[in-house]
Amino acid sequence: QLQASGGGFTQAGGSLRLVCVASARTFGSYGMGWFRQSPQKEREFVAQISWNGGRAVYADFVKGRFTIARDGAKNTVYLQMNSVKPEDTAVYYCARRPGWSMEISASDFDLWGQGTLVTVSS
Repeated sequence: QLQASGGGFTQAGGSLRLVCVASARTFGSYGMGWFRQSPQKEREFVAQISWNGGRAVYADFVKGRFTIARDGAKNTVYLQMNSVKPEDTAVYYCARRPGWSMEISASDFDLWGQGTLVTVSS
């Protein structure tokens, strides 16, 4: 089970940190990722991190602004969102990925959290 939190309301240029807590059995040797979905848009990839935190991949639209990290001792993955923009407004989902690949699709992730809403005003 994955439990996401940390969403909220902020102004453009601000920051938020999303948190996703997993059970130990859910977290361990799995890659983790964040996706987002806004109204009238498909769910889109944001970032993923390898099981040991050694590799991370970002969507082009968040590079330099968002950072994904994980803490194995806490079974937690984070998404630090800086310099947010109104177009970052969406429900953000964390997800678990068996294995690792630079090819990224939502179908590669086998367990999903419930989502946390981020709203950015202009």
